Amino acid sequence: QVQLVESGGGLVQAGGSLRLSCAASGRGFRLYTMGWFRQAPGKERAFVAAISRNGDSTDYADYVKGRFTISRDNAKNTVSLQMNSLKPEDTAVYSCAAEASFNTNWRDLNAYDYWGQGTQVTVSS
Repeated sequence: QVQLVESGGGLVQAGGSLRLSCAASGRGFRLYTMGWFRQAPGKERAFVAAISRNGDSTDYADYVKGRFTISRDNAKNTVSLQMNSLKPEDTAVYSCAAEASFNTNWRDLNAYDYWGQGTQVTVSS
């Protein structure tokens, strides 16, 4: 089992940047595919990005592609999300998640086994 704790959220102006981090405790971090999801007020949780176990493969939602970058450090048990050129529509609670079952559908939130509590990102116009 793994526990996930996000940090790095906050308030930023449109066009600005934030870097989110997710720290994992417990064993076997390198065995999990890691994903980031977000949930805006009144909307369902949506896929943002995911990264493979060894970090050599990534996937991004179209609405963040080219602006966000996901990375991981298996030695430090962390996964990060660098967010650039932020837009007001990026405002949401961002959560990291760990997938342990070798499910290949990274964009499906039901594929993930463990979730963090989330961190708020607010982008002002």
